[in-house]
Amino acid sequence: MEVPSEEDGYGRWFVDHLFLDQDGIPTIVEVKRSCDTRIRREVVGQMLDYASHAVVYWSIEKIITQFEANCQIRGLEPNTLLSHFLVPDRPTLFDLIEDDIQISNFWQSVKDNLQTGKIRLVFVADKIPSELQQIIEFLNRQMNPAEVIGVEIKKFEGQNLKVLIPRVIGQTTAARDKKLYRALREDIQWNASLFFEKLEAKQNTDEVWVARKLYDWIENHQHLQIRWSQGKLGGFYLTQQSNVKEVKLMAVWAITSINNPTATVQICFPELNQIISKQDNTKCLELIQRLNEIPGIAIPINAVNNKYPSFPISQLKDEKALHLFLEIINWITKEIEAM
Repeated sequence: MEVPSEEDGYGRWFVDHLFLDQDGIPTIVEVKRSCDTRIRREVVGQMLDYASHAVVYWSIEKIITQFEANCQIRGLEPNTLLSHFLVPDRPTLFDLIEDDIQISNFWQSVKDNLQTGKIRLVFVADKIPSELQQIIEFLNRQMNPAEVIGVEIKKFEGQNLKVLIPRVIGQTTAARDKKLYRALREDIQWNASLFFEKLEAKQNTDEVWVARKLYDWIENHQHLQIRWSQGKLGGFYLTQQSNVKEVKLMAVWAITSINNPTATVQICFPELNQIISKQDNTKCLELIQRLNEIPGIAIPINAVNNKYPSFPISQLKDEKALHLFLEIINWITKEIEAM
């Protein structure tokens, strides 16, 4: 991917690879062999040249054009490829209108990330020297919202086998914590991109997997809505429109506090009581009983009295547990619809 040094200029440099992840974060990759003497310090200046000019002079139109050209070379239809990338577990293609919305939102995220400098810089080599490792870790601690990492890929061969073993460098605990908790000091409007970024920064794959499954499930049910929080704590509410008002059923939080960084699911009984208990005060009790049938979840009965009980989202990492939880949510939404 070419990088110009001025507005509407030709490519002065060429990055080895440009990738876009599911959140539209541009990822610039520079590949070097360990025998290349530039890998110790010169490659850092080279990468910073690329990054500083890319965020200024790369247009979203240029990136889309390059993506479409690559698809043409590979004999692929761009929108079809992008649709499957954004929602890989759908059995069939989206509805065309929904397809267009998803794709449009994705490219808007790419544009927004470029404008705010939210990019990822990746150094790849068969061996990353200690000098480069120190620089990567320093930059990753200091740069925000940009991320800087190294990927060392060692090759082992023997008995007709070749094994490649990667090692990620730069994502130190201190760097992750600094980026993770920065949002806790800011009064911000949360969205899907920021939510999953904070969740993934903790590198708890169970939490990320469950959160994405919950998020996608809600998105696929037209009678349900997602409302994002605003403030220091990041998360979203699952809401449903009743005959009276929009009801918050549950919340999913990426972080609850600095001292308790566990992602949680919270049940909103005060909201539910206002709607359900007026009609049938046994439904909230039944909801607790059903939730407590999921292994690892133990909500006290008195939580029904205007409380917000929660449990770690990782309790739903088992597919059977997640399926049971979604069935419970589906049941309670139908009960609300019938009122």
